[in-house]
Amino acid sequence: MFRGPRDYSKLDLKQFGGHKDEVNSVAFSPDFQIMVTGCDDERVRVFNTSNGNIVCKLKGHTGAVKSVCIAPDSKTFASGSYDKTVRIWRMNDGEPLHILKGHTKSVEVVVYSSDSSKLCSGSWDRTAILWDVQNGYLLKVFEGHENLVQSIAFSYNGLYLATGSWDFTVRLWTIASPDGRDKVVVLKGHKGNVHAVAFSKDGMLASGSWDRSVRLWNPRTGKLIHMLVGHEGWVQALAFSNDGIYLASASDDDTVRVWDVVSGSCIKVLEGQTDIAQHCAFTPGGALVASGAAGITLSLT
Repeated sequence: MFRGPRDYSKLDLKQFGGHKDEVNSVAFSPDFQIMVTGCDDERVRVFNTSNGNIVCKLKGHTGAVKSVCIAPDSKTFASGSYDKTVRIWRMNDGEPLHILKGHTKSVEVVVYSSDSSKLCSGSWDRTAILWDVQNGYLLKVFEGHENLVQSIAFSYNGLYLATGSWDFTVRLWTIASPDGRDKVVVLKGHKGNVHAVAFSKDGMLASGSWDRSVRLWNPRTGKLIHMLVGHEGWVQALAFSNDGIYLASASDDDTVRVWDVVSGSCIKVLEGQTDIAQHCAFTPGGALVASGAAGITLSLT
């Protein structure tokens, strides 16, 4: 877990080069040995994080790659693009497995379920689509948002799917209700686009917005637990620590804030980014990793 205040004056800074344009998305394998990036140059790149070398550079998309993610079982990874498609790639050799077509506009986000069997994509067409990873089948279309779907998260128990939108709302879908029918709760309160959503392993939901706030929700009741205020720029990404005690939020104010989930207080402000802080994640050992649009990764150990 994140172990509280430390001296972050000396940061382990690594440069992962190769992209020819802005990096839109970064994803790590569960063991943090592999990093996948998506870029405006229409390429997906796979890196070895220990030495910074490019493992492979993948072509196929015909538009900017807006989002990438790695399956929890590390067997596949996925990419979503401005070309309206989602691609699923095999991890061991980078071969394409499926080209998923169903969205009518740019795909902004792709996320795997915790068991790696499903993938959900969100788009400018205001929908989220649930896909079967093994066969590439379209399973379900989630409709209701009044603007593009920017962020998606599955709960670890597989019961809920959260979607964040530019309509300022979070929709919480119950995808495994006893009667077999999907149910949805609309969570309101943000005053800007919802750019990030995340579940903790024990089921808490967080949402981050361009209104510069982070909100913590109880997904079982739909009630707001805490509103976390302090960022001076748009909140771009969220990540819970493995034990669920801490929440990290990355912002384009060039900082990452670490929050105590129980009290709702900010316990640390991490600085040192050279550009917009767009992504953050906790490693299994508790280190906090953040990265920005130029492809620079900071390991805050």
